[in-house]
Amino acid sequence: MVTKLVQPPMTDSHVSPLIYRTMNVMKLQNFVPARNHPRINTSRFGERPLWFRPITIIKVAEHNSGSGLVELEALAQKKRELYQAVEGINRGIFGIPSTKKSEIESLVKQLESLNPTPFPTLELEKVAGCWRLVYSTISILGSKRTKLGLRDFISLDDFFQSIDISKSKAVNVIKFSARGLSLLSGQLSIEASFRISSSTRVDINFENSTITPDRLMNVFRKNYDLLLGVFNPEGWLEITYVDETMRIGRDDKSNIFVLERFDDNNNM
Repeated sequence: MVTKLVQPPMTDSHVSPLIYRTMNVMKLQNFVPARNHPRINTSRFGERPLWFRPITIIKVAEHNSGSGLVELEALAQKKRELYQAVEGINRGIFGIPSTKKSEIESLVKQLESLNPTPFPTLELEKVAGCWRLVYSTISILGSKRTKLGLRDFISLDDFFQSIDISKSKAVNVIKFSARGLSLLSGQLSIEASFRISSSTRVDINFENSTITPDRLMNVFRKNYDLLLGVFNPEGWLEITYVDETMRIGRDDKSNIFVLERFDDNNNM
């Protein structure tokens, strides 16, 4: 008599919540990017690119629910550490010590390695909405800062990004205020369109920009090209981390962006 050993099937309870969630996404979408794919020829963010093809998931990491909880706690802890690291540095735009920059970039890499959304362009609801910048490697230093009046006269306030996936549009809003001159408070708005170029990347095209009110435009008019050169998003953006409250991206100019979800019902 021959005894045949049959391994019981893996149940959901044996799979880490992060991995189980990814499996569910893959089951629902049933698509992942092929290794070699042509550039897509579509301008609608919501369309499914032609380079996605069906696959079969054949391997799943064996984790129990306890280890999944550990992963979630580790993720939450790294987010807390990153928020603490960027406190008091004005998003890093006017420069930070190299040790602080290294600390932040190390935490960014750790979070990217724990990304719960490996294919963000398949879960666009996580990308849509309003975000506020909390850290960037974009810098305004030296004579550039002086020319823009951002050293003593004008303050750089909040930076928001609003993403409408139904229209394939993104609007960046940079707030300014002038010390003692409330009439000079205003904003630079930059509108761009985008399209999917991979499972993690979007291509971005600049469309137009405006400064309001007109009096603030008069302040920046002489150096308007310099101002746009700092904040123009044109190029590509790699979405390296995204969850319900945080998003991290890297662009084609080697910049890093860390943004937090913002309640767009508030007054921007």
